[in-house]
Amino acid sequence: MKPNALLPAAVLALLACGSPSIADDKVPAFFLPIVENSQPPPTKDQLATQAVYQLNKSMFNIYNNALAVYQKNIRARVPLIMGLFSGKGGRFILYRPGQEPLEAPSVPPIYQAAKSVGHTAMATYACVAPYIADPKADLSWLRLMRSYRLEVQMAKEGIVNLDVTPEEQALLQDTLSQILTFMDACIKNETFTYAELLAYARGVEPDLEKLIGVASSAQVGHWFQVLTEWKKMLGDDWSKTYGISNSIYVARQNNILFSVMAQFFGKEAFNDRLLLFETTDFQTTPDLMMTAFARIVGDRVLGEVFFANDRLMDYELLGSGGRAAIEKEMAARGEKPLLPPLVPFNSTQWPMKTDPASGTGPASFGDLHKSGLLKP
Repeated sequence: MKPNALLPAAVLALLACGSPSIADDKVPAFFLPIVENSQPPPTKDQLATQAVYQLNKSMFNIYNNALAVYQKNIRARVPLIMGLFSGKGGRFILYRPGQEPLEAPSVPPIYQAAKSVGHTAMATYACVAPYIADPKADLSWLRLMRSYRLEVQMAKEGIVNLDVTPEEQALLQDTLSQILTFMDACIKNETFTYAELLAYARGVEPDLEKLIGVASSAQVGHWFQVLTEWKKMLGDDWSKTYGISNSIYVARQNNILFSVMAQFFGKEAFNDRLLLFETTDFQTTPDLMMTAFARIVGDRVLGEVFFANDRLMDYELLGSGGRAAIEKEMAARGEKPLLPPLVPFNSTQWPMKTDPASGTGPASFGDLHKSGLLKP
């Protein structure tokens, strides 16, 4: 093979013509496909803007690096109980310094059985509700219902083999019987009315309440037992143990896992060592929860260093400036602003904070300045 056989044609052409002199500032032809640009060069203002914006982009790399270090150090020093929502009634994981994570056993099977049967009643409603205006005009619901009915019948027949009490088995059977009765009427008539749907829903509702009681009792009782054992296991370390749980919007106020932990941690731990993280999905991962936890702990140290208050960073920093700006805009319009009341940064209210009397200390930057914690 010849020495120049592997060189690109454009390079060979350049070599054949001789290399451009160092003084020649004209861009070689073979560069043009990757450098030629019909757009005008950026202005000085655009370059300056990019340079300033880049500072914030680079901040995330630096912050994430620090966060990884924080997370490693926190795991080595701080006991943590993590409660995660799951279809099985939750997961609880105990993290102890220097030891492997300890995951608790699952909630007894009756929890999932009761919840699944209760959801079946609502799934049957959802099967027909979109077609309530004229069920005969579009029979798509009928195909769905016939398919789902087979699953409901199979579940009903299998309930006799569930490891549950006779009373629980009877409740499950009765609920599914009512659901099947409604399904059979809809399938036979190939239609339904709102009155029939309402009668079905209200008829099965008492069983749904009972199923909620059965499921929640099994769930709460199980986790009470787990946390009782873990609190005894941790001993004196309990006073420095953190608890975290996740929640989506609909479950944040009556979050069962958080509520169970609250009974063991006490009110003084709310928003201090016991934290509720709002997530976009019912289920999240331990890694994501641990990252969020490390971010909060790290930011609390930052808050003390910069602002003389370790809880200020639990709130959106721009929020206080935004609040003042909203008040100013509304005042200019002669209207009263609609804003939540100011509450102390260290509020222990459950866990949505709206009561000014729920804590003590500063509740704004102005309070920090007036108290002398920050320079006037």
